[in-house]
Amino acid sequence: MTAKECIVGRRSIRQFTDQPVSHEILEDIISTASFAPSWKNTQIVRYIAVEGEKKAALAKCTKIWAGNGAIMENAPMVIAVTVIKGRCGYERDGSFSTVKGDSWQMYDAGIASEAFCLAAYEQGLGTVIMGLFDVADAEAVLEIPEDRELVALIAVGHPAVSPEAPKRKGVADLLTYMN
Repeated sequence: MTAKECIVGRRSIRQFTDQPVSHEILEDIISTASFAPSWKNTQIVRYIAVEGEKKAALAKCTKIWAGNGAIMENAPMVIAVTVIKGRCGYERDGSFSTVKGDSWQMYDAGIASEAFCLAAYEQGLGTVIMGLFDVADAEAVLEIPEDRELVALIAVGHPAVSPEAPKRKGVADLLTYMN
């Protein structure tokens, strides 16, 4: 599979089969995703694989949008994407390197999450990145340490459906040239 085929072929999957996700395959996905670029190579993203009773408890942390709870209940595994606070976008003296302040960590988390999803797709798995959940409740269920922040949840499993690609904007709408 080429990089283009992987990017164009990947879809957000919200329905999964009952087949569990192999821990060996998950570890290979994480190994691949570890090559995602990060601020000054800080590699602040950490993953938590959630299954069983913890996953069921996590699925209840979706009062904001219950649909994500249903997705998590259906998925055999949910990946919690966390970042180590206070490292990304900073200089060694603790000052910010850019006007983005500490928000640069979200950029790194987004890159790593997409790398995870593409690596999962290459392995035949489906994923969907979810951001609508009760962060404080989810952090409590996952026992997230003080030095980390929960950024996103990714449902992962064997796809039960193969949705068509939604309509995309054309290059003319997305690209501007300047001289």
